[in-house]
Amino acid sequence: MDTPSQTVAIQGIAGSFHDEAAAQYFTGAYEPVPCETFRDMFILLKKRKVKYAVMAIENTVAGTILPNYALLRTSEMAIIGEIYLPIHQNLLCLPGQKLENIREVHSHPMAIQQCQAYFEKHPEIRLVETTDTAASALWIASHKKHGFGAIAGKRAAQLFGLQVLVAGIETDKRNFTRFLVLHQRSEINGTRPAPDKATLAFHVPHTRGSLARVLTILANEGCNLTKIQSLPVLGREWEYYMHVDLEFESAVHYHSALEAIAPHVQEMKILGEYPRGKKNA
Repeated sequence: MDTPSQTVAIQGIAGSFHDEAAAQYFTGAYEPVPCETFRDMFILLKKRKVKYAVMAIENTVAGTILPNYALLRTSEMAIIGEIYLPIHQNLLCLPGQKLENIREVHSHPMAIQQCQAYFEKHPEIRLVETTDTAASALWIASHKKHGFGAIAGKRAAQLFGLQVLVAGIETDKRNFTRFLVLHQRSEINGTRPAPDKATLAFHVPHTRGSLARVLTILANEGCNLTKIQSLPVLGREWEYYMHVDLEFESAVHYHSALEAIAPHVQEMKILGEYPRGKKNA
């Protein structure tokens, strides 16, 4: 099926942080395709209803989104890029309102959690959990809900004509989410930028020192291990898949590392080779 070159599946709707991350990566015009769940994104990719997907994988406050590693490992999608997005939460509402007018605020549970300290100072405001930050903002705008607020990004305010009543209400000002850019593995061509980062998945024998041996080899081959995440191997008690992120300065060293660890790992799968994302404040 032919699809526009810049159709991108995102979790949530336009105005969400997934949308903001996609706009940062796809600097030209692109078409966001909203999805309710992360699994829906993989379904659209598999059916070639979209060309790409942007998926959150970890947050500096909430940690790793574990199910997304399993979705990626069991799919035929590959990582082709990453985005580090600073998460700034804002209290949005209809234009012309003041803080004392707001009696109820809606947002995703994670966004509410990230702003808990601010709302502890305003116990008169009722917090209501919803499925999406941007969807909460859109609901207020489309239904003209006076007295209601939403926690969301400034992109949502711009899209839906809301005012930023209070900016930067997140508790942790160093709050970042890392997003992965996904593409059909079979459609990746050689014209992409040279990679200097890779994500691998494998598991090791349930014997003493097996994982340490692999990690030592990677270090000796000049690869910098930036993340390691374990997930259970289903049906094999106390065995785990290891998902690792590696940075490397030389493709020669990287390929040498892959060859060196091959005899010591099982079911190794390269989930993606891609350029490192910029960690801008």
